[in-house]
Amino acid sequence: MKYGMNLLLWNSVITEEHFPVIEKLKDIGYDAVELPMFDLNGDTFKKLGAKLKELELGATAVTVCTAEANPISPDAAIREAGLNHLKQAIDMCALAGATHLCGPIHSALGEFSGSGRTDDEWNYAKDILSKAADYAKENNVTLVVEYLNRFECYFLNCAEDAGRFCREVGHSNLKTMYDTFHANIEEKSITDAVKACADQMVHVHISENDRSTPGKGGVNWDESFAALKEVGYSDGYLMIEAFGLALPDLAAATRVWRKMFDTELKLAEEGYKFMKSRWEG
Repeated sequence: MKYGMNLLLWNSVITEEHFPVIEKLKDIGYDAVELPMFDLNGDTFKKLGAKLKELELGATAVTVCTAEANPISPDAAIREAGLNHLKQAIDMCALAGATHLCGPIHSALGEFSGSGRTDDEWNYAKDILSKAADYAKENNVTLVVEYLNRFECYFLNCAEDAGRFCREVGHSNLKTMYDTFHANIEEKSITDAVKACADQMVHVHISENDRSTPGKGGVNWDESFAALKEVGYSDGYLMIEAFGLALPDLAAATRVWRKMFDTELKLAEEGYKFMKSRWEG
């Protein structure tokens, strides 16, 4: 198993000033970091890629789509903007050496129509993400669609739908992931949820129910790890995704209103030990 840490705990834009943090994560024992991809600056990601190569750290990345670049918009121009955004993020992955581009890349984060998804939206997403996956394949990147809970999106809210979506697209470079935070809200059975997307699952977010230190909240970790082992998940990452108050805009976006850990690095240390002990113990 490979263990990773999402750098969104520190900032939404990772630059050279965060290199000491990345070095510490390497010292802790992490195999990779997950890079936020919101400010798509080529020079920044080129420098990040060089640093990660120096440290022999792997990388994945995470991005979102906005209302102005929404793959399921009824406006063809907005859908095209969504495709262009994903292509730009894929370019940044190539510069940074990130192998996976994860996130709710199927639709605009936090945008709601007032009802459930439509057949047209389903087909719009399939079209745009299929084209994005073609581009990702050219750049040795795998797109990883993430389902979110009902309070953050309406297009994909459960593992069964995320798995079905990827099967219907049927592209080698478009897969899905499992996130313990969203599953804790939406799934009736953790085991059934993992099994429902297992054939398309290439990435896992380890995220506590309060977005704080994994293992210190209410997620059913016994069942979560048991289910992942049962389906043979072993080649991908267990990637911690936690959020704090370091960046006000990010705290507001993730609905984090109070600090629930001592320091970011302590969370990283404790989270790493937790994952490793649960998986290998």
